[in-house]
Amino acid sequence: MATIKKESFGKLSDGREVELYTLRNTKGTEVKVTTYGARLVAWSAYGKDHKRTDIVLGYADGAAYEKDNTSMGGLVGRHANRIAGGKVTIDGKTYQLDLNTGSHNQNHIHGGFQGFHQKLWTAEETDQGVKFTYHAADGEGGYPGNMTVHVLYSLSNDNELSIRYEAVSDADTVCNLTNHAYFNLNGFASGPVLDQKIQIFADKYTWADAESLPDGRILDVAGTPMDLRQPTRIGEHIDDDFDELVMGHGYDHNWVIRDEKPAVETKPSDPSCPIDYVGGGLKKAAYAESDQSGFTLTCYTTQPGVQFYTGNYLNGGLPGKDGVEFQRRTGFCLETQYFPNAFANPNFPQPILKKGDTWKAQTVYVLGQKD
Repeated sequence: MATIKKESFGKLSDGREVELYTLRNTKGTEVKVTTYGARLVAWSAYGKDHKRTDIVLGYADGAAYEKDNTSMGGLVGRHANRIAGGKVTIDGKTYQLDLNTGSHNQNHIHGGFQGFHQKLWTAEETDQGVKFTYHAADGEGGYPGNMTVHVLYSLSNDNELSIRYEAVSDADTVCNLTNHAYFNLNGFASGPVLDQKIQIFADKYTWADAESLPDGRILDVAGTPMDLRQPTRIGEHIDDDFDELVMGHGYDHNWVIRDEKPAVETKPSDPSCPIDYVGGGLKKAAYAESDQSGFTLTCYTTQPGVQFYTGNYLNGGLPGKDGVEFQRRTGFCLETQYFPNAFANPNFPQPILKKGDTWKAQTVYVLGQKD
């Protein structure tokens, strides 16, 4: 497994120290993660030009992440994505969650005003990577139950970045965790991603309204700009006169991942790696590539859905790494998840964690090179 280096990542506004961990494998690939929000800060590798390229948008220190309002690289929860009216009913009792999104701030997103990506986590080095832990108090964001969350970042020598999630609660609660990294396969400072290609292994998507809230319909992608079953230039249809793209200002939707297992030969050669493509229930969710850099990115997950978001609301204003300001559509996200607004749509899988159970999920991003 990767070697690990720990260093300071500055201080938050209240004086608390933030830590940065660098995982480095035998290929020289590096992944950087921080205790502030358990965020993915950087992922750099040597490309076809033998130069190091960092494919993750991010900031230079913890203080900058504290000012971020785009969930950049964050571990979001307790519930990733949106909930209409911020209302959830569990065991017959309705809970009112923070209302922090929508045209009139009438809905809930990403755990509320102080979601997991805005918390300072503790971290420890293990023989498999860096393990982050956060204890969420009963009532935080409006959610019931004291919940403990563990997130393990691992980097294999095959350039596989694994994110494993575990959560337990002392009361029935909501659990739908994801990572909100923005990727740009030409490098974080290279501008729009519209010429990069995306493929999503899904035949259906969940229709969403102008507030990005699904209404329960699960529609076929065939014959629509939502059909990304073959590698498609991201900018090919992003501005089509199609209701979903007009309301979402581009792609910002949930696709229903079909049960497509990776081939056996994709199982890592590193026997110590905690990634098990064959036995772990992982499905192939998405694939992206860049002709310019030659990099490819494949996403596998145990979750039923993936939110493909094209950074439509990025608008700069906050300097990132190397002083870069991230403008509209300069990164894309592949957020593995339960479907948004599931509580209003009982036909969707429900993101409920029962008292005494352990919620588990895994997402793996594999960085490769085109032939």
